[in-house]
Amino acid sequence: FVSHASYWEIAIKVSIGRLTFPLESIESELQLNGFELLPIKSSHILHSASLPMLHRDPFDRILIAQAQIENLSLVTADQHIQKYALSWIW
Repeated sequence: FVSHASYWEIAIKVSIGRLTFPLESIESELQLNGFELLPIKSSHILHSASLPMLHRDPFDRILIAQAQIENLSLVTADQHIQKYALSWIW
C-alpha cells in the first residue's frame, strides 16, 4: 500500500517546486508496480490525534496511525517515527 497521505505530500512538493514528478502518472505507476492506494479514514485521523507528540509532522502522524490501525509495516528511515509502537522497515 501507499497512503493517500504520501500521494498528497508528493503533490504539495511538486506544486512548490521541491520535487519534479509527473503527478498524473502516480496512480498508474503504483498499479504497475503492484501497489494500491490506502485511503485516509476517519479512524486514522482520530488515532493520529491520540498519538504521543514524539513527532509533529501531520503527514507522518497519519502514516503512523494507518500503520498501527491497519497492522502494516511502515517503510521509513525517520528515527522519530521509529520511536512509535509499530513495525517498520529500513
